[in-house]
Amino acid sequence: MFQIIGLVLLFGLVFGSYIMSGGNMGVILHAAPHELMAIGGAGVASFLVANSMPVIKGCGGGMGKVFSGPKWKAADYRDLLALLFLLTKTMKSKGVIALESHIENPGESSIFTRFPKVMKDHFAIDFICDTLRMMTMNLEDPHQVEDAMEKQLEKHHHEALAPSHAIQNLADALPALGIVAAVLGVIKTMGAITEPPEVLGEMIGGALVGTFLGVFLAYGMVGPFATRMKEVVEEESAFYRIIQAVLVAHLHGNAAQISVEIGRGNVPSDAQPSFLELEEALSSIPTEA
Repeated sequence: MFQIIGLVLLFGLVFGSYIMSGGNMGVILHAAPHELMAIGGAGVASFLVANSMPVIKGCGGGMGKVFSGPKWKAADYRDLLALLFLLTKTMKSKGVIALESHIENPGESSIFTRFPKVMKDHFAIDFICDTLRMMTMNLEDPHQVEDAMEKQLEKHHHEALAPSHAIQNLADALPALGIVAAVLGVIKTMGAITEPPEVLGEMIGGALVGTFLGVFLAYGMVGPFATRMKEVVEEESAFYRIIQAVLVAHLHGNAAQISVEIGRGNVPSDAQPSFLELEEALSSIPTEA
């Protein structure tokens, strides 16, 4: 919602101030199509040259998140904490071997299938199952497990940020591409130097539209989009940090309730359940696998 409001204010205030000061929108509207073709065409071409197909596809999904925001809501964090509570509770009462059937086939697990939205995130499920699998192979040193999980998180985070970096690089290039379009307009103007001043003035004005559009798009739209994409990725990464915090706390010998409480502290503030809310959520689910 705020992104749409921001775009409306961006166009309304920029072009409104131009019109109020006596500017002629006809010059911009006349020049905009071919200037945008030059700037946008060069921008898209350089974007395709600079990025791999997974990054390009990620940019499409990332642009959707600019407007929709992070995919994890308050209820999803409660579900994750409840899932981790069941897993750590089972490990405490029955041992990690009791989870083998669940981690080898989470799609048919009586624990995992209780939380369908978490199940849809392949990285989250693989992250949990891979860590538990290491525990079944007697890797129970909390520091070693935490280090292994940290490396997985760093890799995932680096890959998740790639689309926002790609969009930011495009934003950085747009002002220069706007200058390219403007220079082409100046070249065209110089080729018609014998024309009357009013014709030359319109041609020069059209050329300057290229510089304007390059800067306007870079700092008014594309750059902020890249920043928002990065913010969403950063917030979504907290979801996976909770998994790390809870499982490492379990390896340190804490009870399931304590481990989950440690994980609750990693939930973003605007989605963080209170202690009582989490207790109610945990008490409302069965603890048997």
